[in-house]
Amino acid sequence: MAKISYICKECGHKSGKWFGKCTACGQWDTCVEELEVKPSKKTPQNFIPKENKAAVSIHEISTEEEIRIDLGSGEFNRVLGGGLVAGSLVLIGGEPGIGKSTLLLQTVLSLKNNKVLYVSGEESTRQLKLRADRIGISNDECYILSETSLEQIYHQAKEINPDILVIDSIQTIHLESIDSSAGSLVQVRECTASLLRYAKQTNTPIFLVGHITKDGNIAGPKILEHIVDTVLQFEGDQHYLYRILRAIKNRFGNTSEMGIFEMRQEGLREVSNPSELLLTQNNDGMSGIAIASAIEGVRPLLIEVQALASTAAYGTPQRSATGFDLRRLNMLLAVLEKRAGFKLAQKDVFLNIAGGLKINDPAIDLAVISAILSSNLDIEIPKGFCMAGEVGLSGEIRPVNRIEQRIAEAEKLGFEKMILPEHNFSSLTKNNYKIKLLPVKKTEEAFKILFT
Repeated sequence: MAKISYICKECGHKSGKWFGKCTACGQWDTCVEELEVKPSKKTPQNFIPKENKAAVSIHEISTEEEIRIDLGSGEFNRVLGGGLVAGSLVLIGGEPGIGKSTLLLQTVLSLKNNKVLYVSGEESTRQLKLRADRIGISNDECYILSETSLEQIYHQAKEINPDILVIDSIQTIHLESIDSSAGSLVQVRECTASLLRYAKQTNTPIFLVGHITKDGNIAGPKILEHIVDTVLQFEGDQHYLYRILRAIKNRFGNTSEMGIFEMRQEGLREVSNPSELLLTQNNDGMSGIAIASAIEGVRPLLIEVQALASTAAYGTPQRSATGFDLRRLNMLLAVLEKRAGFKLAQKDVFLNIAGGLKINDPAIDLAVISAILSSNLDIEIPKGFCMAGEVGLSGEIRPVNRIEQRIAEAEKLGFEKMILPEHNFSSLTKNNYKIKLLPVKKTEEAFKILFT
């Protein structure tokens, strides 16, 4: 018999009555009504082979490395932790049109020794064929299925026995045994749980494409992200060529990894050295531009920080940041005014990380305040300078991690001078670098180097 339940769309909490505030996560207006039906005998569990397992001692468990599939893409492999783990469930989310389907189709078409079943609930087989022709890669071992019924997908998987299964997207798949529409909380949760059982019991890795909400979060209950092994976020500005693949959750690797791709007419191209592409512009004679040495995952990046400070045209000054945390920008502006004595309270301040990147590394703080001050004074930062350093609330330059990699990247790209925290400088072997290192303790010392 059908039963009505009320579910929180943020955390998946279930209740027998309507609620305004979720008692589990504390969010308001997240209650949705779902009609539950007890699964019939035709549920997809019958398509999955049963396996009886017994508990074993922890000392009897093998510690060998997981079997990984090389996806043929160094960037994709790096984000996954070295390749796709057999039996893993990977969820990829991102804005509409950002290139999630292109990334997956391009990747599976390049696999010559693995049989792939690509299931699309949004596009026809003809549309996928046209996209494959545009990418310019063909593979006889890639099978395309346009289907939304999970029972039918299992039936086809049993016939083909693929090495990799792709579901595009999980919000379009439904179980015929559950009386609710595709994309509902119950359907998304039950389909994902069923696919997880299939992946673990058949040792088949599965890619899931997930929609996101207007807030940028993956659509569906939060439990969806808890069920899967890996959550990847494919992001970027559609007005820029660059796309970034980040690992938000990864049971088989590091969550701080990042892969960079360039969107082209023929598909996505890996960017092996993004620093050179991000610094190709000639900025001679321009104020408000500073070069920062940042770290994303294990990769050092030299990025261009652009700032514009001008007199506020209206009563309340504007603060805007693209690719940088706005709250941190406000904190740095307060440090500049309180500790360094620069009056910016009546100035509009706009900040941009060039190339459409989003950087969370605190080591770019010094470049941010230097670019703002350069724009405010209308004085160009001398050519050949780059910098790395976190700015504290007292105006001190705090040490940053992995300074050797930052210096090596700056030296490789031809920079002549680098400003860095004095604490980092004292622990370095100075004779190993050709670049001139300039240690500073406070923001005032850095400003004297740059503007006098």
